[in-house]
Amino acid sequence: MKIVGLLCGREFSFPPAFLDRVNSLGAKDGVSAEFVKLGGTRMGEPARYSVIVDRISHEVEYYRGYLKHAVLQGTYVINNPFWWTADDKFFNYAVAAKLGIAIPKTVLLPQKGYPADIDLTGESLHNLEYPVDWDALLDYVGRPAILKPYSGGGWKHVYKVHNKEELLAAYDKTSPYPMTLQEFIDFKEYVRCFTFGKSDITPVHYDPKERKYHVDHAYLSAELGARVVKDAQTINQALGYEMNTIEFAVKDGIPYAIDFLNPAPDFERDRITEFYFEHVLEKMSRLVIDRALHGPASGPWPRWEEMLKIGAASGFIGAPGVVPAAVPANAPAKPAVAAQTAAAAAPASASTAPSPAAKSPAPPSGSTPK
Repeated sequence: MKIVGLLCGREFSFPPAFLDRVNSLGAKDGVSAEFVKLGGTRMGEPARYSVIVDRISHEVEYYRGYLKHAVLQGTYVINNPFWWTADDKFFNYAVAAKLGIAIPKTVLLPQKGYPADIDLTGESLHNLEYPVDWDALLDYVGRPAILKPYSGGGWKHVYKVHNKEELLAAYDKTSPYPMTLQEFIDFKEYVRCFTFGKSDITPVHYDPKERKYHVDHAYLSAELGARVVKDAQTINQALGYEMNTIEFAVKDGIPYAIDFLNPAPDFERDRITEFYFEHVLEKMSRLVIDRALHGPASGPWPRWEEMLKIGAASGFIGAPGVVPAAVPANAPAKPAVAAQTAAAAAPASASTAPSPAAKSPAPPSGSTPK
């Protein structure tokens, strides 16, 4: 019996429905699902779960420590707790830009203040330039601009500023969080993509002002929909996320990736609509069943270093290497990026995502997200 564990917090509609769906769909293959229960973790204890879906460890540090140990014992964790711990939005933007994704101009800022329990003096911060040339930073990103945390979510500490006075007033409220200052994209369309695995992408019409999802199957043109899907696949392949939402603000026909560090996306029925709730439920259930039966150890690890030709699979971020098949000694070398990004480079098919036009989110199917 393969057991899928769900680790979650204050959610209401998704957890019980997800467990029921996995138990129903997985029964014929010997896959069941339950809430993860923890009461102290002994070093070296065997893994109970084949797969764990993590939706809360960013807020409960003990859970994060447990999940890292679970990976060591052979559990497939969605999303990878090592990379989630290390990742941040500024790095995301930089990687995506190098991979050819349209990204707004962005600046990482020194934090306004520090936690009270950290013993810092002026000498501790001698590497920081003072004063900061705020006008130069605004000249770079443009006005208006968006001030937001370099890590975090839930629309917390997000400010739209039009000048230096507004920027400083907002910045003064942000201690102790490091912030980014980003070019404001005056968008015509705004898309939030649900992602299941790295290549199964569902673009959705989303209104960030009302924070509302719209079931609108003709929202994007065929060309724009295809690019959104391809860019979302590339982002997930690079960063390793298999449960994520990726947001694009579209200006002059160009989809700018605005936010794509959402490894515990909102799945509540009353917020994502009944239509997309059912879609998410089916896709996530089939994803975890597939991972319980077939998930490779390297699956949840990021691949940005290979895609940028910086390192190999067991390089900087420690992704498990894949033993290559034997090839003739005189065979031409194949770039590392090719094998790892094949799914991301290929156009989305009807079996793995909505049509490239994003004109139909496609009812949940029996396809296996990769």
